[in-house]
This record gives sequence, C-alpha cells and structure tokens, in this order.
Amino acid sequence: MTQAIRVLVVDDSALMRKILAEFLSADPDIKVVGAAPDPYAARDMIKQLHPDVLTLDVEMPRMDGLTFLENLMRLHPMPVVMVSSLTERGAEVTLQALELGAIDFVTKPKLDVARGMAAYASELIAKIKAAARARIRQRGAAPPPAAPRPARLFGTTEKIIAIGASTGGTEAIREVLEQMPADAPAIMVTQHIPLAFSAAFAARMDKHSAMKVCQAEDGQQVVPGHVYIAPGDSHLLLTRSGARYVCRLSNAEPENRHRPSVDVLFRSVAEQAGHNAVGALLTGMGEDGARGLLAMQQAGASTLAQDEASSVVWGMPGAAVRLGAAQQVVPLVMVANALLDLVSGRTTGPLNGSNGSRMAADSR
Repeated sequence: MTQAIRVLVVDDSALMRKILAEFLSADPDIKVVGAAPDPYAARDMIKQLHPDVLTLDVEMPRMDGLTFLENLMRLHPMPVVMVSSLTERGAEVTLQALELGAIDFVTKPKLDVARGMAAYASELIAKIKAAARARIRQRGAAPPPAAPRPARLFGTTEKIIAIGASTGGTEAIREVLEQMPADAPAIMVTQHIPLAFSAAFAARMDKHSAMKVCQAEDGQQVVPGHVYIAPGDSHLLLTRSGARYVCRLSNAEPENRHRPSVDVLFRSVAEQAGHNAVGALLTGMGEDGARGLLAMQQAGASTLAQDEASSVVWGMPGAAVRLGAAQQVVPLVMVANALLDLVSGRTTGPLNGSNGSRMAADSR
C-alpha cells in the first residue's frame, strides 16, 4: 500500500483498546491514530483524525455500538470492523451490525489464552486491510431486486445449488435467499463464520426466506425447499445415502485457513451432483472456493460469480474469474434469478456483470 491505513479503535475497555492498538501497530501498513472509550469521543476523533477504518465494540456505555453505527453509516459512511463477544447476544448484535453496513467482524480475543494470539492478530490485520479496500454499502441505495421465478419449474429433486461467501457474505446471502421461491432446489451454503454465530445466522436467514433455512446437521437429508448452512468450525459436504442426498459434517483440517471451507463444499458437490449442480461464489476475502468452483464446472455444473462492482470484497469471486471457473459474472441483484434460470434449464448464455452485455453462449 502507498500509505498506512489510519485506524481508530473504539472500545470502552482500556485493556482492549491497548491490545487492539498493539496488534495493529505491529503491521507497518497500519497506523493507529487514536483510541476512543465511547461513541461520543469517537465522533469527535473521526472529525479530527480522519481515520480510514474504525474498529467498533458492540456493547458500550452512553451509546450502544449499533446506534452509533447506524448514525455513522447515515452521516459519515466509512469501513467499520466490529469487535464482538462470543455470546448469543454478541452474535445477534453483530449480524445486525453487518446489516447496518459494517464490513466485517472479529471476536474479542481470549485474554487468558496465550496460544492463538498471533493467529488472532493476523486475522485482525487482514480484516482491517480488506475493510480499507472494501466498498461501503449504502443502505437503501441498491436497485430493487428482480422478481423471483414462479414456483415448480425444476422438475427433479436431483438439482442442488451450492453457495460460498466470506466478507460481506451474510448480507449477500440474505439478498439471494429473499428472492428464492419456497420450492426452489436445495441450497447448501458455506459462509466463513464462527461456530458461536452460525446458528444465529441460520435463524436470521430463515426469517428472510420463503425456503426453510437451518444449520446443517450430520446425516441430515437434503431436500428441495430447504437451505443448509455450514456450522462454524465444521466443513459441510454433500454425500449420498442410496438415492438420497445427505449432509456430512467434517472436522478435517482447515483449507485455505478456513473451516468451514467453500472449496470443501464445492468439491463434494462436484463429485456427488455433477451436471445437476449450480455453484455461486459471492463476495469474500481470499481465494477459498475458486478452485472448488472450477471443479464443479469441470464436472458439468453451471457456475457463476458475483461481479466486482456489487461485491464488498472481490477476492473469492475475482479469483474464480481469473481461473476461468465462472461461466457467468453477475451483480448481486441478479444472482438469485441467474441461479433459478440455470437449475430450470434455461440457456441464457453467460453474462458479463460489469456492463450487462451477453457474451457467446457456453458451447458445452
């Protein structure tokens, strides 16, 4: 980077402010310009110091983090990384913060555990750097979603949709699921998220979708009209039991530093569903899922990636495009209908989402 990323740390705990500032200051590309004990002090420091990125505690005195974030995104939109507690309350508030426009989140470090602090610092630094490059989502600025296709177009229970996402993915997945009809083919989702948050995320998605959304369980049958979200800290795979699709959970080593890993899900879908599958790689940091999407395409599946303009971070989908793994590149607002077109056998040809033009149809 040409100049250091200016970060303001906002947390009511003096110890947490010190720890976060020390972790971030250890990276030469980051400069901690200040540390605020509450949103009122943060408001004044933002005006004075002009930070590029904010870290924001979820729960603080005088004004809670959500209220401050909502006001900030309305009056002075900027990249925000939430710092959340690993609790049910922390999970719910963090998901609300992502809906309000926060770019990403990290959980609070366990101060009594010496091991893992280096990994935590590395994750925090990576997310601050991604946030500095991310696109700020303007609430209410997105175009209205296209109307979903009518129900009962699909004809077979063999169809499977697999979706992977990371940074910005909780809201991208919500937008996709909101447009799905109740009888859409089964959808399997891997979103990079901690175990303490994944159940709350599934429950939140269930409220936004006509489909039934749940956190996947090992051995659970995969049926149309249902969405299966990978639990945090477990890989989600598609397997078969006779003629039935079944969810399989695995505690195998992380791939691409992630468990759950999108690559693991996509490879299993390629092996078990082949040409009956459709894969979509949405916004996210890193490259997880790109090679798995290529494996799906090589197995006969249809594939697409979210375009750069609508992605919060065009890391994962961008990697898939560079590999030639995505047959279509579409803006987020078009992802749901593109998926439904593909599973219902419509041959619209690949799309270049950056300018909306149609390219030559896939000749497979």
